[in-house]
Amino acid sequence: MALFRRRNAAASDSAVAVDEFWSQWADVRDELAASIDAGSAVSAEVAQRLTDRVTRIHPALAWQVSPAPSSDPGGLGGLGDLGLPADAAPEELLARLTEADEAAAEGAPSYALTLVAGADDEARVLAERWMRAAPEDPDWHFFPAIPADHAKLGETYTADDHELDLSHCSVSLRVDQQRSMMEAGVYHPDNMFLPEEAQQAVAEHVVLLALGEDDYVRWISQVTPLSEKPLDPLPPTSMPSVVRQLAGAFGSGGWVTVQGRIPLRGIIEIAVRHPLHRRDFPAMSLSVTVALPYANSDADKLPAEPSASALEAFTARLDDLLGDNGALLARQTVGGQRLLHYYVDPESGVLPELEATVREWSEGRALVRSRLDPTWDSVNQLLKPIKRQLGQ
Repeated sequence: MALFRRRNAAASDSAVAVDEFWSQWADVRDELAASIDAGSAVSAEVAQRLTDRVTRIHPALAWQVSPAPSSDPGGLGGLGDLGLPADAAPEELLARLTEADEAAAEGAPSYALTLVAGADDEARVLAERWMRAAPEDPDWHFFPAIPADHAKLGETYTADDHELDLSHCSVSLRVDQQRSMMEAGVYHPDNMFLPEEAQQAVAEHVVLLALGEDDYVRWISQVTPLSEKPLDPLPPTSMPSVVRQLAGAFGSGGWVTVQGRIPLRGIIEIAVRHPLHRRDFPAMSLSVTVALPYANSDADKLPAEPSASALEAFTARLDDLLGDNGALLARQTVGGQRLLHYYVDPESGVLPELEATVREWSEGRALVRSRLDPTWDSVNQLLKPIKRQLGQ
């Protein structure tokens, strides 16, 4: 077990860089806050210090500071969240909304420091580790990727010395079946006054504010500025819900299962989370496979009762144990054995407890295998038959 816990050189360097960043955080935090309060650029000296520290974590990472965004970037929650009936009087609703806003603002961080990985998954993994290692700081919110910020979609944005009111933007989305992603078109009536490069910058900025960096990378294959308003225009704030709906076209929105038959071993059944993106669990880079033999099977050697229920209950127990430190991404069942393919945060220290719990399985000798797999090679192999079935 010691082998997979040992850091390789690159991992060790990045871990040291993360530790150094937070040990030196105090010498830049106040100056960064002052620049945000003043609405001015960070001084060249402090900016260079911060850049050096961030790029030591990963050379593809960039950073930005800003006022802390709204905790509800997608807009107000339902009336039930406020403890009011749907037919509440407008003045009562307004009073309750004011109370909720004041409560949310009290004690909330004033500033945000965000690391930006763009499309680089390795950099995004390290940004996640940076965020998880952050100290408690009541004045600051630390983001490992740019969050959605719908409030800014109603503000002005300067492009090529031209101020645009983003509330006049509209978008269109088209499914890119070949890549299981979507193409976004962004229209603003002032596009006609902007050069192409500035139009592109505006379009990408709007999609980033609407979806946030991670969903941008997950779902958007191309962003195009539009010279004419779409036939069925959508407000940018609707993009998250539309993306979720369209994502259902790429799979079940949960798990996809395929079956095949292996001579002498019966049916093989593979179930994988789908759609599945590396961005879904950026800290999970340790592949952990749990092998559970079962005592009761049917003619195809798939689980029968009471083993079927025991497997489901034991899997739920392991899921609860891992919590936010791990995720079950796939399961494989064949010949009297179920393999559970987890990915775990190797920095969480949860693996020994998982191993101890697995030893409590009562229907045979259970095994745990683990290896570092930051690129998710294992689960990507299991995804291949799923993608073939879905025609991707």
